[in-house]
Amino acid sequence: MRLADAASLRVSLDSWQRRHRRRSPPHAGAGEDESARGRLLSAATHLFCKNGINATGIDAIIEEAGTAKTTLYKLFGSKTNLVNAVLESEGKQWREWFIGAMEQGGGDAQAKLTRIFPALKSWFAEERFYGCPFINAVGEHDKDAKQFRNIALKHKKIVLGHIEKLAGELGSSEPAVLAHQLGLIIDGAIVAAMISRDPGVADTAALTAGPLLGQSRTKKKRAADQLEAV
Repeated sequence: MRLADAASLRVSLDSWQRRHRRRSPPHAGAGEDESARGRLLSAATHLFCKNGINATGIDAIIEEAGTAKTTLYKLFGSKTNLVNAVLESEGKQWREWFIGAMEQGGGDAQAKLTRIFPALKSWFAEERFYGCPFINAVGEHDKDAKQFRNIALKHKKIVLGHIEKLAGELGSSEPAVLAHQLGLIIDGAIVAAMISRDPGVADTAALTAGPLLGQSRTKKKRAADQLEAV
């Protein structure tokens, strides 16, 4: 990867991480509820990601947020609703960063797809990398429960949809299959990096994905050559 691309990914990741650590303050004149909601989301995000959802009690969240317990229940109704709000918010921000990292710098579909793993490596190297909030949430709860699984599937569908679009542009005969193959490699890399704390896991993931991308590119070139020969 070019140094310019690496620098761009670094800037993009830093921007996302700043939003992840600390929500932007409310606009001037915004109500007290909006301010409290932002602080509660920020505190819950940090504690859920670091310590786990089940291990994080309401008291720890309100202490870090600097709000009253009644405020939390007024704004979210329950801890479960707060968890849902955190996952929705974090999913949106992560997707914006991840898709932005692929698209940043332009280029063809091959270039965009090969940016996946350098972007993940930058994320894995962050001090506050605690793995995927969705994998963690589903993993620590009843496997028959649908509430977190549905949010996770919604998130995954959007990410895979963008990868599938690029796979189609790459020339894959089965872009949905290629997207799911890459998705499995991405998920595996995230879990492995969380356990090992080794950002280099992303390099191994890139090597694993390389032949899949190469095959699709070769098929596209072969099809183009056949059209020219007609």
